[in-house]
Amino acid sequence: MRGETKPLLQMVGLRKTYLQGRWWEKQFPVKALDGVDLTLEQGKTLALVGKSGSGKTTLAMCAALLELPDSGKVFCYGRDVLSLGKGERLLLRPRIQIIFQDSTALPARYTARQIIEEPLVIQRRYSPNQRTELVSELMEKVGLPPRWWNRLPNQFSGGQRQRLAVARALTLQPNLLILDEPFVGLDISTRGQIINLLLDLQAENSLTYLYISHDLELLRYFVDSVAVMDRGKIIEQGNVSDLARSPKRGHTRAFASVL
Repeated sequence: MRGETKPLLQMVGLRKTYLQGRWWEKQFPVKALDGVDLTLEQGKTLALVGKSGSGKTTLAMCAALLELPDSGKVFCYGRDVLSLGKGERLLLRPRIQIIFQDSTALPARYTARQIIEEPLVIQRRYSPNQRTELVSELMEKVGLPPRWWNRLPNQFSGGQRQRLAVARALTLQPNLLILDEPFVGLDISTRGQIINLLLDLQAENSLTYLYISHDLELLRYFVDSVAVMDRGKIIEQGNVSDLARSPKRGHTRAFASVL
């Protein structure tokens, strides 16, 4: 059917347990993921919400193929990722990029050009001249003048640093961007500008977003659906308006009250 979207990433029955406690004390297992099923549709935005410790970060790391679950399956475009060898998984990783809070992600001693170019250098992609041209194009695309490429991160505002992080994430032409609290510390006007940038990039490149945040007031303007996590489980999932109007679980009502 016209307009039908394909699942980009599917996670089925994911389980992940960590040992908690200091090494000299008795350690005990904690279920970070407890049978999680989640599907990310191509070109759509899904918000993952929940209290601290609910399992959001662990799920994001598994989605980015930076951690492997203890059990379960991860499919990328229908391909069983966990059945692949390490080398084949490494080839898939560039298609999934993470944008963190600006204060934790950008190397303080790198110039803007070095920050954007680094993934290309690591992947040994393109010639130096081609990388220079791409850096300039990406800075323009995210709304940063290319003449600023010798500036250090502390010479940019918070919103400009986040634009820089977006440019870096786009260098490897990903299909999925994981947005981990991307608007923390930004004022309302700057948040709106970054949201508009992300929406424009999504429309232009059919990007899929997994948006992890506690800032639920932004959800109605930015996401297509919401998954609520609690104690390693997805306890409720649906579109923003449905969850705001009639949350089915008590834990979800606390989130829905601000939507």
